[in-house]
Amino acid sequence: MQSHFKSKNARSVKDFLLITCGIVSACFGLKSFLIPNHFIDGGVTGISLLISSLTGLKLSYLIILINIPFIILGFRQIGKGFAIKTAIAISALAVFLIVLPFKPVTDVPLLIAFFGGFFLGGGIGLAMRGGCVIDGTEVLALYISRKSMLTVGNIILVLNIIIFSFAAIFLGVETAMYAILTYLSASNTIDFVVNGLEQYTGVTIISDKSAEIKEFIIEKMKRGVTIYKGEGGYGIKKDIDILYTVLTKLEMGKLQTEIRNIDPDAFVVQQQIADIKGGVVLKRQSLH
Repeated sequence: MQSHFKSKNARSVKDFLLITCGIVSACFGLKSFLIPNHFIDGGVTGISLLISSLTGLKLSYLIILINIPFIILGFRQIGKGFAIKTAIAISALAVFLIVLPFKPVTDVPLLIAFFGGFFLGGGIGLAMRGGCVIDGTEVLALYISRKSMLTVGNIILVLNIIIFSFAAIFLGVETAMYAILTYLSASNTIDFVVNGLEQYTGVTIISDKSAEIKEFIIEKMKRGVTIYKGEGGYGIKKDIDILYTVLTKLEMGKLQTEIRNIDPDAFVVQQQIADIKGGVVLKRQSLH
């Protein structure tokens, strides 16, 4: 019971630090790059920046007001804890935008788009790792995806196309093009922060030499393997062992090379995995 309490406290502290660093990073990206140069991003933050540029209203107020519906959606779709964390994080971002004395760093448009998106995306990603969001776009996309045939990615893409179209009309085509660069920089940074460099890949291998491939994965790569019993459905029917393992992307080249050496005709299917818990992959990494 005591160890569980300590673990919960450690997790709360970690979440607090991640969210705080995320807010500071997002604030730096906004105040030092995007706001002084009237650049915008995608998502709810992009909407707030666009309205602020057109009306002169303070971004801090807009970020809170526009995110309120998404906080309510988050409460209904994900839970009370998520909604409370998100409300506090968004409110803190609004306050930080007022009190933190960040100054403009550059007036070069390409640098503004890249680094503005980099720091804003890094902030959003860190907040997500801490268990909340400081941009409600993902919450809205999740809600719509549950009510329609569209995926979360498709919905976010459509929303951003609408935002960038308004930017092109009201702020000019060039500004809209830089906004797209900002969004691409931010979205890639979010993916990197949330998933990390060692994104995992699930690999399914069907081969007549499955025993040799299994031995290589276990003995040489020090990874676990799950074996499924299958039956060939094309041509002559026969029992086969289907191998399944999980590796980091950095290890895929080594495995592919060895599979080609052992059995050039092996059938290999790869699938990206956003996150895993437990298993031999994490246990082996923890020994280093």
